[in-house]
Amino acid sequence: MFSYELGAAIAIGAGAIGPGVGIGLLVGPALSAMGRNPDAAGTIRTNMLIGIVFAESIAIYALVIALIIFFTGQH
Repeated sequence: MFSYELGAAIAIGAGAIGPGVGIGLLVGPALSAMGRNPDAAGTIRTNMLIGIVFAESIAIYALVIALIIFFTGQH
């Protein structure tokens, strides 16, 4: 029998991998760019935060799917 707890855990686990990697790939070069060109730090920071928000929204969608799986599977 399918375990809904396991399904929810897999959904949030798989859904958090992509945003985690994406944020890591975004923040590292952005911080390097801010270090090389401090005058452009404000623009770089703004664009970095917008990218982080978009990446994090994918993780929130995965959390919602995991909660739906978890609570609709309990009968």
